[in-house]
Amino acid sequence: MAHVYVASAFSKNNTGGNKAGVVLDSTNLTVPQKMEIARILGYSETAFISPSLLGDYKIEYYTPTDEVDLCGHATIATFSVLYHLQKLTKENYLIETKAGILRITVDQEGMILMEQNIPTYGDILSPTLLTPSMQHTTSSSPIQIVSTGLKDILYPVSSIEQLHALEPDYEAMIELSKDLDVVGVHAFTITHTDHVTAICRNFAPLYGINEESATGTANCALACYLFKHYKPQQEYIFEQGYNLHSPSQIIARIDYTEDTIHAVYVGGKGYMVCERDIEV
Repeated sequence: MAHVYVASAFSKNNTGGNKAGVVLDSTNLTVPQKMEIARILGYSETAFISPSLLGDYKIEYYTPTDEVDLCGHATIATFSVLYHLQKLTKENYLIETKAGILRITVDQEGMILMEQNIPTYGDILSPTLLTPSMQHTTSSSPIQIVSTGLKDILYPVSSIEQLHALEPDYEAMIELSKDLDVVGVHAFTITHTDHVTAICRNFAPLYGINEESATGTANCALACYLFKHYKPQQEYIFEQGYNLHSPSQIIARIDYTEDTIHAVYVGGKGYMVCERDIEV
């Protein structure tokens, strides 16, 4: 029997967000059992926590179909659970993941920020390469693969109307993701407002996630993309999930001098949804 907490990460005004399962003690669970728990829960990711010799916690992430190296929203969900259960005794933590050792900060109001890797900028893609899976848009910004831990295709869209109207061909996107060795496609449109930098949609059908309402790793990559191609700044605010009727808010912060990025963080707030026991 596994005791599972469900929390919603990157919530906006304590609503919406992206739900993830959290198992706080997974030491005695086998890989098939973790896969089964993730499948039964059916969320895009479930986090499994165990002791770490390299940090405060070791976290493994499973989708309903596979294991992934890192998941931003499941990490925020994990620390939301720990915050709610009053198990956090300091502001700074180290977590061990398959993407590396990462820092987490939690303030007194429950804002959780997760360090990601320094960005790597991959290929700039021709719009025609994505035509089979996505409608062509008129944005003049480049389509590029960027990673701060997981590789995503960052896909600029010219307007909010075009963004909401996107109807991806998921089978074609699965083949594209395999060919380019990426998690999926992160579509966005810049809002040109002070309180929100961009509205986003994220598609990762290769991992059983046609669309999700909040994506930490992809939005951190997007902040680094905007730093390079749009405007360098310390904080970017993204909103996601409107097409899924689950509006979410994701904060990305960048430490930099001139045009050099020294550290990147992504985060937000979360809230507890429920608890359940799963027989495995």
